[in-house]
Amino acid sequence: MEQTIQKQIQVDGSWVAVDVYGEEDGPAIILVPGVMADAAGWAEVARQLSAWKTVAVVNRRGRQPSGPLGDGYDIQTEVDDAAAVLREFSDVRTLFGWSYGGLIALHLANEVPVPHLIAYEPITAPFGAGALPALERAHGDGDLDRTVEVALGEVSGLPAAVVESLRADSAVWAGLTAVSSPIFSETVAINSAPQPAELGQRAESIGLIVGERNRGQAPYGTSFEDVASRTPRGVVHELAGQGHLAHLEAPGHLADLIERLSN
Repeated sequence: MEQTIQKQIQVDGSWVAVDVYGEEDGPAIILVPGVMADAAGWAEVARQLSAWKTVAVVNRRGRQPSGPLGDGYDIQTEVDDAAAVLREFSDVRTLFGWSYGGLIALHLANEVPVPHLIAYEPITAPFGAGALPALERAHGDGDLDRTVEVALGEVSGLPAAVVESLRADSAVWAGLTAVSSPIFSETVAINSAPQPAELGQRAESIGLIVGERNRGQAPYGTSFEDVASRTPRGVVHELAGQGHLAHLEAPGHLADLIERLSN
């Protein structure tokens, strides 16, 4: 399935671009990426999803060609944006969120009905809280290089050698810096988000995915467990052989699992 159009949805004080694959408004799945990702990073997964006539990938605020985060940005900003996206499509069958996008999707499903919700390694507070001072300094300095370094090393927990190997690939590092400007604000939003006793209350069914490599491992596996403990109706599924970046490392494998969980 190939991208056919790009919608631009006006939201409070900003706008959100949505890449649409397949039909403009058929039975749809909506994909909400997380931190350090944009809609383009999820293109290969979108192309391989065939169980829906319409696949819509949200380019969240702070990523070109979407608008700025705006004043007063917090998780409710993201929830309201996602709700606006859902209203653009007449037959949303599935809402999928990855990482921070998974947390956004689960909060949205506390406010509006969702037929089926899938979240891949959703994260929650306290996630990356210890890195906030370093992220704030980098953000204040406008230092995207340092922002990426902190996000990879202090938040994601990658070894220094791995961070340096990524830095050595100029194309990869440029791609990371291109989506890094919202990281500080998003990390603040994650750590200041409300923590209801139950997430996804208005979803008819919920699938929670954790990568095999991260299960029980900090930071993503342990944050996943925190989310799962507050999502009692969620059914946990493991994606064999994968970690947090399955959309880049094994997009076909991830797309197959999303489709299986939706049947």
